[in-house]
Amino acid sequence: MSAMSKLKSALSHPDEDVALPEALPTAEMLTTRLANLADGDLRPDALRAGILALMRQTLDQGRALIRRRLENGGRGEVCLREATALTDAIVVSLADFALHRVFPTAGPTRGEKFAVVATGGYGRKEMAPFSDVDLLFLLPYKRTPRIEQVVEYVLYLLWDLGLKVGHAVRSVDECVRQALGDITIRTSLLEARFLYGDDKLYAEFRKRFAKEVVANTGPAFIEAKLAERDSRHLKFCDSRYVLEPNVKEGKGGLRDLQTLYWIAKYVYQVDKVKDLVANGVLLAEEAQRFAKAQNFLWTCRCHLHYLTGRGEDRLTFDVQGEMARRLGYTDHAGTSDVERFMKHYFLMAKDVGDLTRIICATLEQESQRPPRFAFLRRLKPSELEGFVIDNGRLSIRDDRHFRDKPVDMVRLFRVAQWHNLDIHPKALRALARSISTLGPKVRNDPEANRLFLEILGSRKDPEVTLRRMNEAGVLGRFLPDFGRVVAQMQYDMYHMFTVDEHTLFAMGILHDIEKGNLKDEVPMACEVIHIVSSKRAQSVALMMHDVAKGRGGDHYILGAKVAEKLCPRLGMPEEETETGG
Repeated sequence: MSAMSKLKSALSHPDEDVALPEALPTAEMLTTRLANLADGDLRPDALRAGILALMRQTLDQGRALIRRRLENGGRGEVCLREATALTDAIVVSLADFALHRVFPTAGPTRGEKFAVVATGGYGRKEMAPFSDVDLLFLLPYKRTPRIEQVVEYVLYLLWDLGLKVGHAVRSVDECVRQALGDITIRTSLLEARFLYGDDKLYAEFRKRFAKEVVANTGPAFIEAKLAERDSRHLKFCDSRYVLEPNVKEGKGGLRDLQTLYWIAKYVYQVDKVKDLVANGVLLAEEAQRFAKAQNFLWTCRCHLHYLTGRGEDRLTFDVQGEMARRLGYTDHAGTSDVERFMKHYFLMAKDVGDLTRIICATLEQESQRPPRFAFLRRLKPSELEGFVIDNGRLSIRDDRHFRDKPVDMVRLFRVAQWHNLDIHPKALRALARSISTLGPKVRNDPEANRLFLEILGSRKDPEVTLRRMNEAGVLGRFLPDFGRVVAQMQYDMYHMFTVDEHTLFAMGILHDIEKGNLKDEVPMACEVIHIVSSKRAQSVALMMHDVAKGRGGDHYILGAKVAEKLCPRLGMPEEETETGG
């Protein structure tokens, strides 16, 4: 039988589980099939062609199966795990084949042993359809000629399969040294996962990484990752409500959740965010919110990759409609399928923001990261207008505070604004658990409305405080009409953000005009703003200017009617109501 005939024969009888597109292949199955090819006495070039044909067939069938399952209503979490498993099977079987069949040796020395390790997103088993394959070839000492041959053989096969492979070949010493000097390498190695080879070598690496890199560097790592996050947010407009959001890198996206995962894993040595519940960092319901938001974003990203046919992570206008249909959204109650999908997306991004704020604040505090006002750390919790200052943050004494004093759900933000204080995660959690008590009684309370008007009219930027209120869900509960436009899309060429985000940005710009910070951009506005008869009427009018969008009809006419009812409730006289409306 000729070499080509042997090759065709070997490929025409694949294992049943691989041939039938109902189950993904395992490394053991592929190793057996590769061994069958090698036993066919093929020439090296024919053998390599056979290996590529087998692996390409495996990859194509596996990808088709994973995609079909997702598009038939599967979860993004399953899609990622299956893509990881498929890649594992290919990488492990090729490494084993290269080591034992292509470059065999009777008695390998200690220096010829190595481990294949998955890093980055591949390491944490989060492979989207077009994700990179990040590999570390871990060595005990310096490279040997044989190990270099094995590594090259495996890499060239993976590249020829069309996989995007990022790789490093390092000794344990090199891993430790480079991790200490580079936060990106350190983060990647934090997610290292053993695939194949010398497991004792991998265990040595994990032990030294924990002892020499992670130990006593928690605060510095948190500082670096949060700075990295802030820089990334600025690059993506520093808003989670951009109308064409980036599912991976944007604010409120997967990278924010990954940052929380990295910090949690680094500080608490846990492999899953849900394990933070036992450490008291997360409540059980917060861990559930984390998992729900993560799976939603994973599902979006996987569908987006399949829809665009590439590693695209932006939900651009041209794909949002098809994404909505793929994810099962339908028109309902005057709202289109795409509007419902995008509102759901932005609400999930808001959840990510809530969790980020709470978890990071808790981790910063527990790792002894200095607060904004370092001298306050030396003080015991002290009283401040019915609240307490705890490590430089405004907090409460007990979890029933807002249930007993519901008006304080508004007062909390006014006091924080006036004293330039951050809000403690304990207060935010208690607020979330008590938010249902913010109903008509609080909305019609004169003190609550007075406090809200003070927030709007403060000389201190109201945008920051209003944004905090919106993130906590208080703003939409206190102003139900505003709550209707939270996370609402605006499909026109004049807006980049959702209605609520657009309004909050506008409030910040109004404050900058009042302070004279925009004299070069809008000199006339900076001049005439000081002759406005009622500053608070102006602020309320700006808050209400888009509040009736999405109701049909002229939103400015409908918005005026909303203002006519709201202004008296806020305690504004008829003259101001007419001006603001």
